[in-house]
Amino acid sequence: MNVIYPLAVPKGRRLCCEVCEAPAERVCKACTVTYYCGVVHQKADWRSIHEKICQLLIPLRTSMPFYNSEEERQHGLQQLQQRQKHLIEFCYTVAQKYLFEGKHEDAVPAALHSLRFRMARHGLSSVELVPAYLLLAEASLGLGRIVQAEEYLSQAQWTVLKSNNCSNATYSLLHRNLGLLYMAKENYEEARYHLANDIYFASCAFGTEDIRTSGGYFHLANIFYNLKKLDLADTLYTKVSEIWHKYLNDHYQVLSEARIQQIDLLGKRFVNDTGLDEAQEAEAIQILTSILNFRESTSDKAPQKTVFVLKTLVMLYYQMMNASKAQEYATRVLTLIKDQQLDAEEQHNIQELFSLISAEEDCPIS
Repeated sequence: MNVIYPLAVPKGRRLCCEVCEAPAERVCKACTVTYYCGVVHQKADWRSIHEKICQLLIPLRTSMPFYNSEEERQHGLQQLQQRQKHLIEFCYTVAQKYLFEGKHEDAVPAALHSLRFRMARHGLSSVELVPAYLLLAEASLGLGRIVQAEEYLSQAQWTVLKSNNCSNATYSLLHRNLGLLYMAKENYEEARYHLANDIYFASCAFGTEDIRTSGGYFHLANIFYNLKKLDLADTLYTKVSEIWHKYLNDHYQVLSEARIQQIDLLGKRFVNDTGLDEAQEAEAIQILTSILNFRESTSDKAPQKTVFVLKTLVMLYYQMMNASKAQEYATRVLTLIKDQQLDAEEQHNIQELFSLISAEEDCPIS
């Protein structure tokens, strides 16, 4: 039974919906500590994040047990804080992944969870709340809720202004989201100002050629594309492609060396990985496929640039262990190289990677 039995609720306690904070009428029967105003929000939360964290919420939302000593109590408190930290990061990553996949509705409950866990751990005015506000702002923009997005961004700005220890990475995220807001409002001059600041602060935090800085270049390129300034857009798309290609190629070389060592020592197949979390992988797919669409619309002018993006996508999917997608893009790049009679060495390199993907797909993990 999911419906709340009123007499079972402690007197004076107000139960709120996890999604909208309206008075609750239902409870999750699996964890019994999460409440909803109705079936619609219960299903939305379950689909977004609750299914993944349901049982993890029980120790966070029930009273701490009685401990026999101060040492046990401190240990229990430390475990509770570790659970909070894990859920803050996990919910944030899940929400980010949804945003990069264009699933803005699904991102909202996960982002709200991240925000509430941050409030419980850091307080109501901590700068640690800002990343969650920005997720909610971006989700609102994706859903066309401009006013709501502005409210979340105002809260984030106010929190940053009151803080004395805001990091460059947080400033970067704030300006990126402000840039996206003004892009949605088609105020491209203001959007360019904020994205330039995003790139500056991201460069201070991570370096000018880091994948975490590339998002600012990408959104700035989108502005120039919308303004029909295709040469400027082309330059920035090229820069973004080069940043991701370098990261994935460097990672591929490290994996290749480790694979040889592991096969020699253990005789086992090496398992790939990108070195990225799920949200970063989703961001890479979103950015690179968007640039590919741009390249393919102008491939008659510079087919080698299309080849470059396709090759980067091959490496990405290969390292994500998505062999079917890696083969799909490898086939496309080989076809383009042959049709355009491009560099034979390039064709040989792609053919080698294609053969490696095919061989590993047929070889079971031992």
